[in-house]
Amino acid sequence: MTDLATLARPYAEAVFKIAKQSNSTAKWSEMLAFLAVVAADPDIVRITGNPKVSRADLQQLLLGISKDRLNQTGRNFLKLLIENGRVMLLTDIAELYEHSRAEDEGYVDVDVKTAYAFTKDEEHKLAATLEKKLNKSVHMSVQTDKTLIAGFWAKAGDIVIDGSLKGQIQQLAKIL
Repeated sequence: MTDLATLARPYAEAVFKIAKQSNSTAKWSEMLAFLAVVAADPDIVRITGNPKVSRADLQQLLLGISKDRLNQTGRNFLKLLIENGRVMLLTDIAELYEHSRAEDEGYVDVDVKTAYAFTKDEEHKLAATLEKKLNKSVHMSVQTDKTLIAGFWAKAGDIVIDGSLKGQIQQLAKIL
């Protein structure tokens, strides 16, 4: 998350409230993920930061790009962001929205890095262990990172679990 998260938070909370009331949290996840990718595109970043591009032109461009991907409420939300000069917040809004959705639905996204690829059985065992530790259902994203040497590293929100040999070596170096 960037330093713009403070500005993005009210938008993310409002969108989550609307999504929850309309029972469309999954649809909003899709729409926000799409808008975040569009807003992060280097050409779009350049255009949104260009004072010579009017808000009307920017609105026409972004609505044209996302016409089939947004419902009417999503289009209205995008228009609001354009009018307020907040298109650059879309990545943070999407991230904060997903955090709120996960909290509401009782799961946590966990990023896991392993020195070697897990078997399905090992992945299920780790997921079960993390679910017990975090008291929530776990959605894991697993990547291989050979620099860990052995073991794994996991991050769930603010919680980091470093069970890697690299982490243990770093801890030992600090002690010495």
